[in-house]
Amino acid sequence: MTLLVYSDDVDTRERVKLAIGRRPAADVPFVTWLECATGTAVISALDAGGIDVAILDGEAAPTGGMGIARQAKDEIFQCPPIVVLTGRVADAWLAAWSRAEAAVPHPLDPIVLASTVAGLMRRRSADLSVT
Repeated sequence: MTLLVYSDDVDTRERVKLAIGRRPAADVPFVTWLECATGTAVISALDAGGIDVAILDGEAAPTGGMGIARQAKDEIFQCPPIVVLTGRVADAWLAAWSRAEAAVPHPLDPIVLASTVAGLMRRRSADLSVT
């Protein structure tokens, strides 16, 4: 499965990739990564298709992941599930506004992030097998 990770910070993108690894759970496929450093690149990649789960940094600048998530949900046909990385646990309501399927707060807990992404990968696999 292809996972997109967006952040303007290369270190954040690397932490996400390290937390999830090549396979976040034994019952999901291995992952291929697509890294994006700009909001424009994220929308282009999602519009092109082939992304199974998107992980968007809500703290990215100048375009935050929550705004990108909301735009993607409004504009991308069959938009893949989205995880938003929030600045704190209390920001989960903003992730809900963005229509993201999940939110994980900074600092990133690798177990929580991997579990969250694995759940969305399972959901995506089920959605694709029905289509």
